[in-house]
Amino acid sequence: MLRVLLLALAAALLPVPAPAEDAVGRLNLAGYRHREMCTATLVAPDIALTAAHCVTTPADGYLKRIGDMTFVAGWDGEHHAGAARIKSVTVHPKAYDNGRFDIAHDIALVTLDQLLEVAPLPVGIGVPPGPMTLMGYRRSVPHRLTITPLCYGDETGPLWRLRCRVEPGQSGGPVFLGEDRARRIVAVIAAVVEEEAIVVPVDSWLLTQLANLRD
Repeated sequence: MLRVLLLALAAALLPVPAPAEDAVGRLNLAGYRHREMCTATLVAPDIALTAAHCVTTPADGYLKRIGDMTFVAGWDGEHHAGAARIKSVTVHPKAYDNGRFDIAHDIALVTLDQLLEVAPLPVGIGVPPGPMTLMGYRRSVPHRLTITPLCYGDETGPLWRLRCRVEPGQSGGPVFLGEDRARRIVAVIAAVVEEEAIVVPVDSWLLTQLANLRD
């Protein structure tokens, strides 16, 4: 009986994963005569993962105005888990090849101007078919995080196509594989084709960038 009680106590003291909804947020881009939104996810207290086309102009690769960008974690229409302006942006070095946008590397990291008191989510490697879970802020429901579980798909060259409905606004949103403590981000939503998600899998560049943050 004592052994059982000790095991139960030890399990209770283990850290419980924070709800993913707290770390997933809206990346707002608002300026003179325009307003845009994407989805981003905290992967460090002051770093969020998103899609490269959310922070650059795909036609020419130029960075959008950083002063217009704000990240709001866990936004539910009334409350949020933390908010910050964007201090800098790091775009995947292969997102633009000789000035031409390459969706196969549609990944970027944004650095916030302050640390948020929200538990970041782990990033790792995974492969289709799934099941995977998609999260993002749809343009049709901009003030509620949409969570779509049980998504299956296939590799189509360097990209994955997942057979779950997505909308504009979910670009940059995380694709999760695994449950509870094994849950990790394995891809980023990049595009919508016939309401299905085209996603960019996590690669060595992203893993190296995040490993450098811990050094």
